[in-house]
Amino acid sequence: MPSSTRRWLSLGFVAAVIILGLYHLTDYDQPSGVTEPIPVASKNNQFQWKDVPQQYPVSSMIALPTARPLHIPTVQFDFSWRKESKEETDKREARMKAVRENFAHAWEGYKAHAWMKDEVAPLSGGSRDTFGGWAATLVDSLDTLWIMGFKKEFMNAVGTLDNIDFSRSLGEEINVFETTIRYLGGFLSAYDLSGHASLLAKAIQLGEMLYVAFDTPNRMPNTRWRWKDAADGKSQQAAAYTIVAEIGSLSLEFTRLSQLSGDPKYFDAVQRITEQFLRYQNQTRLPGMWPVIVTPENADFVSDNKFSLGAMSDSLYEYLPKQYMLLGGLHDEYREMYEAAIVTAKQHNFFRPLNKDNLDILVSGLVKVYEGGVELVPEGQHLVCFAGGMIGIASQIFALDDLSTARKLVDGCIWAYESMPAKIMPETFRLIPCKGDCLWTEAEWYKEVLNYQTGYGDSANDIAQERRLPPGFTDIMDRSYILRHVFERTLSASPEAIESVFILYRITGDTTLQDKAWNMFQAIAKHTRTDIAHASLIDVTLPDPAKSDRMESFWTAETLKYFFLIFSEPNVISLDEYVLNTEAHPFKRPSPSWGWNTKST
Repeated sequence: MPSSTRRWLSLGFVAAVIILGLYHLTDYDQPSGVTEPIPVASKNNQFQWKDVPQQYPVSSMIALPTARPLHIPTVQFDFSWRKESKEETDKREARMKAVRENFAHAWEGYKAHAWMKDEVAPLSGGSRDTFGGWAATLVDSLDTLWIMGFKKEFMNAVGTLDNIDFSRSLGEEINVFETTIRYLGGFLSAYDLSGHASLLAKAIQLGEMLYVAFDTPNRMPNTRWRWKDAADGKSQQAAAYTIVAEIGSLSLEFTRLSQLSGDPKYFDAVQRITEQFLRYQNQTRLPGMWPVIVTPENADFVSDNKFSLGAMSDSLYEYLPKQYMLLGGLHDEYREMYEAAIVTAKQHNFFRPLNKDNLDILVSGLVKVYEGGVELVPEGQHLVCFAGGMIGIASQIFALDDLSTARKLVDGCIWAYESMPAKIMPETFRLIPCKGDCLWTEAEWYKEVLNYQTGYGDSANDIAQERRLPPGFTDIMDRSYILRHVFERTLSASPEAIESVFILYRITGDTTLQDKAWNMFQAIAKHTRTDIAHASLIDVTLPDPAKSDRMESFWTAETLKYFFLIFSEPNVISLDEYVLNTEAHPFKRPSPSWGWNTKST
């Protein structure tokens, strides 16, 4: 995600983010001196989260829908009429095999150097526990193992799950969002794919734990949660401040858990959050969208003045059409909320950047709202590349005329990849919004470079060379790929661009997107691979970027999965049968034909 030193951050927002970052630092790096988990005190060592009494119990539960799911228009292109030639099949399968081999390399490195730890350190061969110490890479990779056909490895991994104890953790604080999307999502999707009962049992066990984080006076969760205090019976309050994506991106996992377990309390918990977002959607400073920072403690969803589809907001919007699908179209508020949000984003956030090839592409930027008006900050982010896929799916299921917008956003991300010396997109950068006919002139680029790059001299050409700015870029604030940040969700092998390339391929059937994906994969694999696994990159504006000693779990959970799926047969994890969470974990969708999928077979 973007650097905490972004130029667009106002002083007030910087202060808020610093408070959040300092308060929650242990959520990302456990202190080096902590080597043993912190246990919850219990009699006879039989602590169970389900036995923790609720101090603010729900008096009336919001029920899951039980009516017949609606017919939702198909997402995927009809591939049945297209016949591949032998040459085309051989090429596609060779690419798929190369992705699978890179996954196997990363997995073997994790097994050899960091088994049952959260992450492997791909340069030093060490290990890290960054997400509770519950084997994040193992759990996050379960469904990838299944999808790629590593069934023996899958069964071996499932056999270790009894060793994961959610009454113990290496940290005093838990990020509820990350725990939900990685662990809960991982268990649920692996169960949906394999039907192994132990996976659902583990999901329920974790769900019981996470549900306690919602035990606050207004039932809004404490997103950075001091879990041991809650287990000891201490009173809790909802978070004073939180990133909007962290409170708004729990719905898919909790809903699927209710569907599979039969316990409505998880759906009730997240539906109460949805009701707050729905209530305040048109009362924010940019009606239709929600600000980056919200205050769950007093249900303040309107005060902040920053609005984005990118960092710290992303999956809130992503989950609106996906939750609609998971609920069989029976909760129309998710469609209404999405449509209102995307109208606003199209008007204020999306812009066409000036580029040397005069490509008709789009990028999604940040918006700040003041009393005097609305300001677009034309900064691109790797993370916001998910938006093309989201808009593509929504254009299909809601019959919206937005597929061209989705494609332009995807093409914007591909252009950013192709613009860099390493052929890999940086995390954050600044561009020039087009004015008038949007025809490239070097003079316009140089003028904007001088306007933005103050203090570097008066020669735009010299500044561009010194700062390694490709044509059209006026700054590259975070030059890394898969580099970790304290204040926001960490990025490992950034998956958002290939996610949307994959989705647009499945929607359109355009095989040129497979070629673009292959170019992306080759560049990423070339620069990130180490003797042990794969590593983050420090500066993609160099042709041979240096590596950093991190490989987060969603390299194997998301990035390599999406690369594998774009080269697989289109019926493998069909978007008409599954909805993928923000960690690329597929959940079975309901349908009028086969019902609610409350049990896996």
